[in-house]
This record gives sequence, C-alpha cells and structure tokens, in this order.
Amino acid sequence: MTANSDILPVTVAVPVKNEEANLAKCLERLGRFAEIVVIDSGSSDRTTEIAHEFGARVVDFQWDGKFPKKRNWFLMNDPPQQDWVLFLDADEFIDDAFCDELARTLPNTGKSGFWIQYDNYFLGKQMKHGLAQRKLALLRTGKALFERIDEDGWSTLDMEIHEHPIVEGEVGEITARIDHRDFKPLDTFIAKHLEYAKWEARRYALVEQDSELWERFTPRQQFKYRHLAKWWYPAFYFLFTYVAKGGFLDGGTGFHYAAYKTWYFHTIRLLIRQQQSA
Repeated sequence: MTANSDILPVTVAVPVKNEEANLAKCLERLGRFAEIVVIDSGSSDRTTEIAHEFGARVVDFQWDGKFPKKRNWFLMNDPPQQDWVLFLDADEFIDDAFCDELARTLPNTGKSGFWIQYDNYFLGKQMKHGLAQRKLALLRTGKALFERIDEDGWSTLDMEIHEHPIVEGEVGEITARIDHRDFKPLDTFIAKHLEYAKWEARRYALVEQDSELWERFTPRQQFKYRHLAKWWYPAFYFLFTYVAKGGFLDGGTGFHYAAYKTWYFHTIRLLIRQQQSA
C-alpha cells in the first residue's frame, strides 16, 4: 500500500481464530488506520504472534454461549478508541482506493454507518456477477450494536454472522470495494454453511415469536424471513442470482455457487420443518 501521511480515525477490528495463513497479508495493508485490534478466540497457531508483529492490539475473547458474541462483546467491553470502527475478516484485503474514499468521506459525514461492497471468490475464481455481496461493516463508534439474539447455548457460532447492525442514524455506502479472498476448500464451505443453516432455522423460530424484530429488519431481511420456509424459496434464489443477476456470466463458477447456495436454503427449509414437527 502506498505511503500516505493521512491517518484515518478508524479502528480496524479483525475477529480471528487460527488465521495465520491470511492475517499478515490483511494487516500489512492497514498502515493508514489509527488503531488495529485483533480479537482472538483462542487460536492455537501463530495468529496472535503475527498480530503482535504488526503492532496490533490483541484482545482475548471466550464465548460462554450467550449474548454478547464476539463483535458486540468488543463494542461493549473493550470499545474502539477511534471515531469509527471497521470490522474486517482476516481474508479481506483493502487497497489505497478504499482508504482514499474513507479519507474523503468520513470527516464531513453526518451518517452513522456505511455499507461495504466486496469482490468475492469461489472455487478459486473471482465472481463478477450474481447477487452483490455487501455488509454493514463500517460503524460510528457508540452508534451501533449488532442485533441481540439470546441463543442460550444452542449455537456453535461465537461471532455475529447474520446478525444485522442496529444503527442510530443514517446509513450510507462506500463504493470502493474490499477484496474478499476466501480460498478455503469446498468441504470447509459446506461445513460452514451447514452450521449457518442450523442457526438460521433456530433464528426463524425466534422471529416467529417476536413481531418487534420486523421493525429492525431491512426490507431484504423481511423478504427472506417471510418466505424462508416456503417450498419455492430455494428455486427463487437460484433464478434470482443465477439468471436475473447474471450469475451465469461467471461460467461454471457462477453455476456451482448458485447451486450450493440453493442447497443451503433448501437445508434451512428442511431444518425448519423438522423443528416444527418435533
């Protein structure tokens, strides 16, 4: 990354566990940020050593199976020292264009959060089409927390994955993209999405019991949870992302990704039915 004297008033928080393969490449691009925090969940490899080598502050996190999870725990118990916090995964890499846009945008904005766009990879190839991947990952410190979900031990996921940040104030969008190079093998992708599917099925049951959640959902979330258990939803997702959003333009990679995500939503539906019949 090009040297630049402009230090961004942003804490970059990188939640990790056993990320020695990616972490150095992630951290070496963060020289323009005022604070770097690595939130570690008991790594057994060189993750924390690498974090210290790059001058990051390492925070240890141990989840007890209840609220709060990793990101909320950090925001609530060891908060960022800067005006803004950017949550970044170890396999997400930023460039000067992204930093330059933050330098132009943050000093004068009245917004409290920003959506971030991502370039994503599957089976080792970049996907340039299909459903756009984005996260509400840049938050004004003290103005946002992730949704509270009282899991009480029923999940193995110690970090907020699908929980949406609740932001006090307006939300904008950063147009410069982050490079998300998830090159983990296919069996890891499948295992991870099976855990996500179990979580979504349990979450669906909670949503049914709490009508107030709808007020905090984005329109996209409302559509998802209104139709998640319906027979046609997996097929709708495939047609929407692969056909309407042009996923077919990514060739075989686009097809395989859409097919596996269709399997994912079908699995959620079957788990919901299993819950309802228990």
